[in-house]
Amino acid sequence: MSFTYSLILFFTVIICLIASFDRRIRFNRHFAAFFKAAVLVAVPFIAWDIYFTSIGVWWFNTDYTVGIKIAGLPLEEILFFIFIPFSCVFTYFTIDKYYPWKFLSAFNNILVFASVIILAVVALLNVDKIYTLVTAVVTIATLLYLHFIARAEWITKASAVFLLLMLGFFPVNGILTGSFIAHPIVNYNPKDFLGIRMFTIPVEDAVYGYAQFLLVLYFFKQFQKQQNNENKNNL
Repeated sequence: MSFTYSLILFFTVIICLIASFDRRIRFNRHFAAFFKAAVLVAVPFIAWDIYFTSIGVWWFNTDYTVGIKIAGLPLEEILFFIFIPFSCVFTYFTIDKYYPWKFLSAFNNILVFASVIILAVVALLNVDKIYTLVTAVVTIATLLYLHFIARAEWITKASAVFLLLMLGFFPVNGILTGSFIAHPIVNYNPKDFLGIRMFTIPVEDAVYGYAQFLLVLYFFKQFQKQQNNENKNNL
């Protein structure tokens, strides 16, 4: 029982990790770029996690963890910010390798403007719900930065991949929030979020995961470019 959260992380990442060494994919060549991107994004997200845990927005059932805590968070929760993005970025990398889907860039404007408007309305109507508000604001800021400053052409493509990733999101987050087990591993204060759940998963979790995925992917691509430039200079 105490290894439940650890096993969730293990089974989430193991297949992607093994497949990374497949000669047709060779994602292992990009481990350094991924790790730097994941850690860079993990730092503010872990700080967010620590703060929300300290004020009771959510808390963890330690019956399902190994008992090691760092700054009030279970060790597994810290590893979550590396393991889950790994599987997500690996999936994007693999799909992008074989299916560029360049036509999707034409929908970036529509996707960003629609998402920002919806999230802004939700935030304004729920300023008293801190999880809802902060998640909406962070996601708005992420989308605006990627679209207008970074000029990322892959936003819609990444969003399409994220929809595919929902096939894994539901069982993983479902278990964390109480599906298939006696008690949730992660518990939420009902005063701090909308109360809309996808099965047992707060809808905010999906938006939170979306912002995290976009940010890790952005920095992964940046570190990839840096790595490629260094390799060219060394030739």
